[in-house]
Amino acid sequence: RLLQAKVTIQNLFQYRHVDKPGWQIGWIWQQNEVIWSMNGAFATEQGNCSNYKTDIPHSCKKDPEILDLMPDASSDNKSEDCCRGGVLDALAINPSKSFSSFGIKVGNLGGAPFSGHPPLNLTLNAPGPGYTCGPLKSVDPTVSLDFGGRRQRQVFRTWKAICTYSSFLAGETPVCCVSLSSFYNPEITSCPKCSCGCREVTDKNFGTCLRPAYPFPAMSLTGDNSGANFMGALDPVKCTDHMCPIRVHWHVKTSYVDHWRIKLTITNYNYQRNFSNWNVLVQHPGLSMNPITYSFNSTLLQPSFRDAVALFWGIAFVNEELIATDEDGVGSVSTEILLEKDSESFTFKNGWAFPRRVYFNGENCEMPLPDTFPTLPNGTSKTQPPTHWLFLLLIFLISQTLLLHALRI
Repeated sequence: RLLQAKVTIQNLFQYRHVDKPGWQIGWIWQQNEVIWSMNGAFATEQGNCSNYKTDIPHSCKKDPEILDLMPDASSDNKSEDCCRGGVLDALAINPSKSFSSFGIKVGNLGGAPFSGHPPLNLTLNAPGPGYTCGPLKSVDPTVSLDFGGRRQRQVFRTWKAICTYSSFLAGETPVCCVSLSSFYNPEITSCPKCSCGCREVTDKNFGTCLRPAYPFPAMSLTGDNSGANFMGALDPVKCTDHMCPIRVHWHVKTSYVDHWRIKLTITNYNYQRNFSNWNVLVQHPGLSMNPITYSFNSTLLQPSFRDAVALFWGIAFVNEELIATDEDGVGSVSTEILLEKDSESFTFKNGWAFPRRVYFNGENCEMPLPDTFPTLPNGTSKTQPPTHWLFLLLIFLISQTLLLHALRI
């Protein structure tokens, strides 16, 4: 007896994508099931199939691990919506490539012809740890399409599970930080020191430092794929005070009568890794006023935050890849953004012009403290002595001049 199934993995995150080396899904069979054959994906281990003398199953593992096929896989092994190397785009950016499917034939079911049981202990690495999956639950059966979508065929049973992501469970160190500047203040607010870790004392005189790898490295087919193993991998990055592989810089460039102009720059300090299909999420009240983005794609997301939220990503064949740093300079992409002014809320006071929160590829970026934001020229700062002290100093100098003049007389 064989059970034919279609497995679909769908990324419902609007701004977090599954990057290379891609997803890896696993489970534990409830009984003695085996994977008889697959198309669109493969099991990383065949396991012990010694009980089968002629037709050998694809995998006899009790706890198989499944990987997506690469785009160059042979057509005989492919299935519909498969074979992207495990990469899933963010839902808000490319819905048609936010899911992946593969076909699987399950054998050694036992019992009645349709007594299949859902697998247990579903796991997902995408590509590293951090995902927690709930149990597979029975839902209303879906339909399968035949003859190019002209015929609907009712499937026997449908199971669904939801996997959620947690940076805490992933054990990640921060991977990005934010710096700020403006046309009305010459000072630059740098990323907070040690945002993504601190430089080793021995690295002070070197240009290259090591930090935990981001994104996670390729999964091992023979070794340990636990969180500890992923965390052990290191990346060479440019030595900085913030030690982040990614920096997002927000510059308030110009203020017009009805609009104001922002320059947004994303810099990659990693010496070995390019970031393909990157995205940046910005939370800022001014983004609700019809922003015009010149060199990135952009869209406004549904208001699940207090302030407006915009998602930015690269243009295909132009700047969709954020290249690595090399000896000639850092890799970066940038755009200018024109924001319409809302006369009822627009102001440059109290840091209003700067973002409330920034995310890179779904990861929260470390923000400077609000009291370090660039201030207006008429505001007090450590470089601008208060005007009343200048007035008192002027009175003192005048009095001293008059005193000297009186002594001479």
